[in-house]
Amino acid sequence: QVQLVESGGGMGQPGGSLRLSCAASGIPFGSYAMGWDRQAPGKERELVARIGGSGHTNYADSVKGRFTISRDNAKNTVYLQMNSLKPADTAVYYCRADLIYSTTYHWGQGTQVTVSS
Repeated sequence: QVQLVESGGGMGQPGGSLRLSCAASGIPFGSYAMGWDRQAPGKERELVARIGGSGHTNYADSVKGRFTISRDNAKNTVYLQMNSLKPADTAVYYCRADLIYSTTYHWGQGTQVTVSS
């Protein structure tokens, strides 16, 4: 059974930092591109960041230079370091796992991030 368990969400201040983690189980982690999507109230879910099995990354323009995605294949975990937070970053953040060369993907349950002073 595939499980993606997010942690690290919560309240952050504008200009501050938060770090999200996603622990994966039930999948061959190295065969999956990992990433984070987010969904703000009243908006569609959008890509935030992706990291391939080899470490190649891509980011939404809105987070480039502020967020960093990384993965630890030994721990089956992907991270999202979020710096210089803005109120516009407020959303539910979902961990996503995409099987490489396939249309198969999985989402976690999501973790709330709220940026407010």
